[in-house]
Amino acid sequence: MGLSITELASHVAALPPDIRQVSDRIFSVDEANGDLKLPESMLPWVERQFGSVDNIVRQRIVKVTNRITFESSIFNPLRALRPHRFLHKGQARPGSLSENNNGDFTDPLHNTPEDLFGRVKGKYCITAGNVAKYEGLHGVIVFDDPDPLKYGCSQVADYLETGWRWAQQAHAYDPAALYFLFLWNCNFRAGASIPHGHAQVVLGRHAHYGKVEQLRLAASAYRDQYKSDYFDDLFRVHEALGLGLQRGEARILAYLAAIKLNEVMLMTPALTDSLKENAYHVLACFRDRLNVTAFNAGIVFPPLDELTGWEGFPVIARMVDRGDINDMSSDIAAMEFYGANVVSSDPFQTAEALFQHIKSDKKHEKSS
Repeated sequence: MGLSITELASHVAALPPDIRQVSDRIFSVDEANGDLKLPESMLPWVERQFGSVDNIVRQRIVKVTNRITFESSIFNPLRALRPHRFLHKGQARPGSLSENNNGDFTDPLHNTPEDLFGRVKGKYCITAGNVAKYEGLHGVIVFDDPDPLKYGCSQVADYLETGWRWAQQAHAYDPAALYFLFLWNCNFRAGASIPHGHAQVVLGRHAHYGKVEQLRLAASAYRDQYKSDYFDDLFRVHEALGLGLQRGEARILAYLAAIKLNEVMLMTPALTDSLKENAYHVLACFRDRLNVTAFNAGIVFPPLDELTGWEGFPVIARMVDRGDINDMSSDIAAMEFYGANVVSSDPFQTAEALFQHIKSDKKHEKSS
């Protein structure tokens, strides 16, 4: 059996002293046992639902807090076995592709609005203006293929390149708009209101979005205090624990302070081919190895013009599993809004699946 998040404290304790020091200044790890006394009447149900009464009466809970960014995640993989309500087999979720309800994206040239600076056409997609904006410059990248889970490396690269070209065109239209995000909500469970495959792009003015600014300030304070680069150290800790992998220019890590299931972070110096390729590998692993049918992906870019205070800030892509599209239970509740993220996946298992996928794909590339 491989490493487990439930033994994270001992994994950190076993690190070489220099990297353990870095780990301890970035992350705090707290462990607790959740103990229960079950009535006899519950035992048959617990056995059926969770596989073992022993797993329930004493549960190992691990809380990881990023001391620099104050992101906090509580891990208990047992929560993945909680009761869920699923749609009946063959029952279509309202608004799903199976209902042939793709909205207006099947004919975007005639049925979607256009940004005032025009459309950007990619090999496998085209942009449109967002009909219900949350930013002055807010576009949609409409995929040619309506199936949001049907993508290859060429498609993912094209979506990202098209988004970048949209940002350049939007910036030329409004030179004060500098702050770019690429966002992909795959399927309704991840926030998509239209099932047809699409991504979103926004370009803000005055300052970056709040969470990005918070990260920049935290990284700057870290550099001032420790005379070291936060993003370099973040990767070093994950790599030492077996949660990080360098592939080309991309640093890939199964993030310890995950937002939700199976979160993976990529960091590159710019929108490089390495970022495009490895973003695809993460999403392909989600789909093909982890059976993910809904995900969120967000890519944060430093300002389009060079600004003081942003030196060394990388392009950061984060991708997270949002669960089964047929699951009628919500994966976000009050604890996520007002306390900390509650995560039922294990980053060590996420890393194992992803790195095996990447290695097997490299073997396939050599043999083909």
